[in-house]
Amino acid sequence: MVGEVRVVTPTPDNTLLDLMRHFDLGYTEITSANPGMSVWTPGPGARVVIPTRFILPPKPWEGIVVNIPQRRMFYFPPAKKGKAAEVITYPIGIAREGWSTPLGLSRVTGKFRDPGWFVPKTIRDEHRAEEGVEMPAYFPPGPDNPMGMLAMRTAWPGIFLHATNRPWGVGMRVSHGCMHLYPEDAAELFAQLKIGTPFRVINQPVLVGDAEGKTWMSSFDPVAEYPGEPTPAEWAERLLDQRTLDAALAGQPFDPERKQRLLDAPTALPVALNDSSVDPGAVLSAMPAEAYDLPPYGAGANDASLPAPKQPPADEAAANP
Repeated sequence: MVGEVRVVTPTPDNTLLDLMRHFDLGYTEITSANPGMSVWTPGPGARVVIPTRFILPPKPWEGIVVNIPQRRMFYFPPAKKGKAAEVITYPIGIAREGWSTPLGLSRVTGKFRDPGWFVPKTIRDEHRAEEGVEMPAYFPPGPDNPMGMLAMRTAWPGIFLHATNRPWGVGMRVSHGCMHLYPEDAAELFAQLKIGTPFRVINQPVLVGDAEGKTWMSSFDPVAEYPGEPTPAEWAERLLDQRTLDAALAGQPFDPERKQRLLDAPTALPVALNDSSVDPGAVLSAMPAEAYDLPPYGAGANDASLPAPKQPPADEAAANP
């Protein structure tokens, strides 16, 4: 597992969209961690849970691993001699309903700055049928290009990991098979990624990991476009089979109700299964909230351009030259 969960209290002019982008989360992640909270007006004194703790995908931990139901990718850079292994993770937008990304192992075959996009006929036909207007056959490079300003091609025909001209869609089902990144995440990854990097895509709606002497589980909404795949309940049974026995023998049995609640109401928050004396909600309620007073990104941030560096409020900047 990597990262930590935190709680913040935003200023009234900040939305969940501002928080998700600042903390590098996707839409589904922040809304599932804060059920019932308004995306646009969290409310005065709202305690917003920031679910920035993640269970790693199954090994091998090499190159890029994308977990479609999690709507998140993990990059495992080549190990450096004498240094600890590293993992970098970003939220992604995934294929919309009726479309899918191939599963399995591929590789990065190209990197493109300021790409143009020749729109496939299938996508133009769909757009005409749904919107009643023609879609351009070609989008030139620029801030309105759906591929954004940076694109990384896989060996699968037409499948890219790329930036986007609609960053607020990261974490949603928005593409026709490609994977969308925030422009700033695409820039960071683009600078590091080498041609030939392994690129693995999995479809695993349940993840299990061990930390702090406990077993943790995360559950995500399954993606219907992969028929014949195990259900979340089947994944949980498969992943927890031996762990359930080991936990019972160690005197720390799992709480079956907690596991079932996770399967019934998927959330981005990892939950400890064998610690029934501590309720996850109580842990979050007791966590002190940090003030979040950075300015909102603004409507102009929803294009392919990199956002301007965020500055503290004027009075704070003056007090801390």
